[in-house]
Amino acid sequence: MFSFLKTNKMKSSIILVLFFALGCLLGWLDLLPSFFHNPSLSTAILFLLLFQVGLSIGNDKELKQILKSIRPKLFLIPMATLLGTFIFSAFISLILVKWSVTECLAVGSGFAYYSLSSILITQLKTPSIGVKLATELGTIALIANILREIFTLLLTPLLVRYFGRLAPICAGGATTMDSTLPIITKYCGKDLVFISIFHGMIVDFTVPFLVSFFCS
Repeated sequence: MFSFLKTNKMKSSIILVLFFALGCLLGWLDLLPSFFHNPSLSTAILFLLLFQVGLSIGNDKELKQILKSIRPKLFLIPMATLLGTFIFSAFISLILVKWSVTECLAVGSGFAYYSLSSILITQLKTPSIGVKLATELGTIALIANILREIFTLLLTPLLVRYFGRLAPICAGGATTMDSTLPIITKYCGKDLVFISIFHGMIVDFTVPFLVSFFCS
């Protein structure tokens, strides 16, 4: 069952990338109506995505149980995820000299939530660096965060073996409450399901705020 879910999720990620490539191709060939180039459309999509984030968190069946079971030390796990991501994102900025530290931090702040972070970065960076560079940065965010999710799905057994049971949870970022939860449950143990969901909810909640902060 878990292998089926993992394969199914990878297929959906690949399909998403193919749709993105198709959009790039149609835009490059100028085959889309002018309506699709309207900034108001991307803004409306962004608002819908933000609404969906709040809806998914508020509609979670285990939300009440999670809130009742919260202990201060549980916040150390999402804090470790945030801190580790920020450190390596800042380090990458030394290699990708084209992009500033804050722009790399904005990409990292997607925490595998590729659909929201890529659109958010493109929208927020357009006024300061232009449409072309903002779209390029949004594309980097899309690919980087998709790869983060895929690597978590593929490498969880190795992460558990060499870095411990909490490593895949930190690696999964915002996806540990949904898409990577089955593989984490299988290899990390059912006793970490609650921690995985709690971690995913906290990290998922930070994405729009942190991305907006580093894009400002």
